[in-house]
Amino acid sequence: MSSISTWIDQHRLLSFVVIAYAFTWTIQGALAYSGIEASWTHSILIGFGGFGPPIGAAVVIWASGGSLRTWVGQMFKWRIGVKWWALAIGLPFIILSLGVLLFVLAGGPIDLTEFESPFIYLFAMTWGTVWGGGQEDLGWRGFMLPILQNSYSALVSSAIVGVTWAAWHLPLFLNATTTHGGWPLSQQLLWMVSILAGSILWTWMYNSTGGSVLAVAVFHAGVNAMGIFHPADPEALIPNGVPDPWLNLLAEVTGAVPLVLIAILLVFVYGADRLANRDPPTPQDAGLPPETESEDLG
Repeated sequence: MSSISTWIDQHRLLSFVVIAYAFTWTIQGALAYSGIEASWTHSILIGFGGFGPPIGAAVVIWASGGSLRTWVGQMFKWRIGVKWWALAIGLPFIILSLGVLLFVLAGGPIDLTEFESPFIYLFAMTWGTVWGGGQEDLGWRGFMLPILQNSYSALVSSAIVGVTWAAWHLPLFLNATTTHGGWPLSQQLLWMVSILAGSILWTWMYNSTGGSVLAVAVFHAGVNAMGIFHPADPEALIPNGVPDPWLNLLAEVTGAVPLVLIAILLVFVYGADRLANRDPPTPQDAGLPPETESEDLG
């Protein structure tokens, strides 16, 4: 075990990615192969598979002799100031509003006669923070990002995390019962653009709050939940149960554009080096001990 721990410690990023992918792809790949229909059980198992990144981070921190308490503590870092909580909770609504405005200006049909209950949104936010996506951020943002930013700029680190994060979702695209699996190629490519832009936003939130994974997870869940309140007319988007390819593409494009524009704005305002007005968290802030040998990417 000591030799394995030493190898993991000397190859922290590679070990993290391998474990994260192995755990998630095994569980979600088995679900795709099993043909289980969409259900609460299916959603819970998909969410369980999403714990690959934090499990990968935990194994590497343990093997490196680091502090799991410090690392997990990022998920409970709530004292970040009213400003940042307002942004974490409120910015998703701004992104939604801009996307809806672009959708309407481009001729997209909307239906303002019905809206989902706010309680549905609160449930989606809670679920998204702890099980439906936010749990990933203890790995991607709370572990991988600080290591990368020790050697690269915040922008480059965001791009590396974004690509790794996007590819990690592959089993969802191979499962016909998931939302990702039902997307056409154009929508999948747009999602990739959104992931890369979102990675910049999440880095900005993480760095600006001094390493609050909790704020990132809430922000992440909020952006994911915004689709609940998009007023696009469902009868026009899916007439007679068959999706209209043009209108669905329009909805996706107009939803991605605000994320991309805000990401560009953040790079312009804060700079590519830190994406924040303060120094970014270090690997030690994420619970890792100083490296005994130079870290490599593989």
